[in-house]
Amino acid sequence: MHLNHLDLSVPDVHAAAAFFAAGFGFTLLEERGNGGMAIMAGDGPFTLVLTRCAEPVYPKTFHIGFLQASKQALMQAYEYLLAANIEVPKAPEEMRGALLFYCRVPGGVLVEVAYRPA
Repeated sequence: MHLNHLDLSVPDVHAAAAFFAAGFGFTLLEERGNGGMAIMAGDGPFTLVLTRCAEPVYPKTFHIGFLQASKQALMQAYEYLLAANIEVPKAPEEMRGALLFYCRVPGGVLVEVAYRPA
């Protein structure tokens, strides 16, 4: 079994779609409802759906995570996000057995990017 899709509620679908395209390499497949929904392809069979919601509410600890295959890949992802003008508040750091950093999707969803050695 694998994760097929994730639907995130965001206040600005276009801004969130641009974030995932520029920072994480997602490709826009389809837009619906005059900016009300974007369907994006990620690596493999995973689909990201972004749905407009004026004031989405998530639990305090809610976040999504991207796992990198190596420390070098994590550092490349960090540099890639900076080059795409995506705000990354802190440089990668060791935490809970991983090297990781965080950023936020426009609208507030927290994103973790991590490398966890085997």
